[in-house]
Amino acid sequence: MNTFIATLEYFIIITAELTVLFLGISAIVALALMYIPQEKLKAWLSRRGILGNLLGAAVGALTPFCACSTIPMTLGMLNAGAPFGPVMSFVIASPLLNPIILTMIATLMGLKASLTYFAITFLGSVVFGVLLEKTGSARYVKNVRLKSSCCGATIEAVPAAFSIKVKVAARAAWGDFRAVLIYLLIGVGIGAGIYGYIPQEFVAQLAGPQNPFAIPVAAVIGVPLYIRAETAIPIGLALSQKGMSMGAVIALIIGGAGMAIPEMAMLMSIFRKQLVASIVAVIWATAVIGGYVFNVIG
Repeated sequence: MNTFIATLEYFIIITAELTVLFLGISAIVALALMYIPQEKLKAWLSRRGILGNLLGAAVGALTPFCACSTIPMTLGMLNAGAPFGPVMSFVIASPLLNPIILTMIATLMGLKASLTYFAITFLGSVVFGVLLEKTGSARYVKNVRLKSSCCGATIEAVPAAFSIKVKVAARAAWGDFRAVLIYLLIGVGIGAGIYGYIPQEFVAQLAGPQNPFAIPVAAVIGVPLYIRAETAIPIGLALSQKGMSMGAVIALIIGGAGMAIPEMAMLMSIFRKQLVASIVAVIWATAVIGGYVFNVIG
């Protein structure tokens, strides 16, 4: 009974924390994006050279959290003639670097963990965006046109009054939260079960710092855990509290956030399978490299 109560307390506390974080950060970012026109974001991504890749990763970190927004924006930039490399840096960074993930990691695992995660994924987005361009992967972009909406998503006109902007941002945050709530609850539920019922010695033996293969395996395991990164983070938190190395936890989160099965399926609509496979390989490599780096400096 004591174990059940501890598990239930963990579930309630983590669910409450993630709910407040998600709604608050989503609303703030949605409000901020109303002051940054999409034309401005596309102009930043039109820069060539390494500066373009840096700006591409930065724009990816600012954009909304749903592939329904990322995919049309990607296609629109490619149709407008934006350089391929910066667009790829944007595509890689967008699912990995959104402010919700960074804030969740900072709150649940500490500021150092969040900053390290940001540095690893940002650098990976820049470097691999350059590599994908240099290897001629642009030839794997399909000849498709931009549609007005995606998955039912629509683009609203930005209101002039600040009070209306706040209401629109709050409504957008609530809509995003409703879309991920079931996945968040699944992740917290699994995490609570791990926290309450899986022996610490078992996790430490399988995925502790002494196991050199824990990190690449965790990066692969993160894929089905995705559904949303909000699912992987509470699971990773529970595993870290049971003895899993922080490098393996970060690899799990990067794999889960970056190799999202729904987003990969949507990318297949605009990229050929060779490019989608390259993106998956890039994110897996980022997860593995990041995990080992995290263990060294953490």
